[in-house]
Amino acid sequence: MFFLLPEVALAGGLPALTATPQAGGATEYSLSIQTLIFMTVLVFLPAMLLMMTAFTRIIIVLSLLKQALGSTQMPPSQIIVGLSLFLTFFVMAPVFQQLNTQALQPLTKNQINLTEAMSRAEGPLRTFMLSQTRPDDLALFVKLSGHKQLQAPADTPMTLLVPAFVTSELKTGFQIGFLIFIPFVIIDLVVAAVLMSMGMMMLSPVTISFPFKLMLFVLINGWDLVIGSLVQSFVH
Repeated sequence: MFFLLPEVALAGGLPALTATPQAGGATEYSLSIQTLIFMTVLVFLPAMLLMMTAFTRIIIVLSLLKQALGSTQMPPSQIIVGLSLFLTFFVMAPVFQQLNTQALQPLTKNQINLTEAMSRAEGPLRTFMLSQTRPDDLALFVKLSGHKQLQAPADTPMTLLVPAFVTSELKTGFQIGFLIFIPFVIIDLVVAAVLMSMGMMMLSPVTISFPFKLMLFVLINGWDLVIGSLVQSFVH
């Protein structure tokens, strides 16, 4: 979006400053309302990326996987966040393509204004979030807000849909993380039982079980299984 700023400005769709001649040769500059709205959207863009896309579920599952392995340093947190971002772009590619076709391209060509572009961009995001949101989570926020009964899920305002979507993503992420934890917990229990039976109580079971968990994860091609399950868990 930053790369497109000069193109949008040249197209005349977002005049950053309006110059008005004043008496005595002075000039008064005023910031365009459209520019203010656009800059406000840029401020909230990171939050939108985190809360309105697949990022929440992916980062939770990968973080729980790292914890289940018992590794505090490897892979580094930067790698986990970077992988989560690129997986998010991969999952959201159809939605981003619709956003580009329906909103961004007409805006850069000066065919629509910024308000219309934001309205068009809401449609693909709403469809994606509704497909991932549980009805009970949506009903919870409708009840908490005191909003009137919705005739259809498509009538849900974004102020209710976003928190319901995030809540559903948290639930799904923890459910997948629980399933990932089970085999590693079994390995920890087996190693702890063997050490106790051998009288090696002073030896940490975590130290011994970590290589076995790594070996199991590598042998079953764990990264492919986890990433494949994550991507397939998103219903379009």
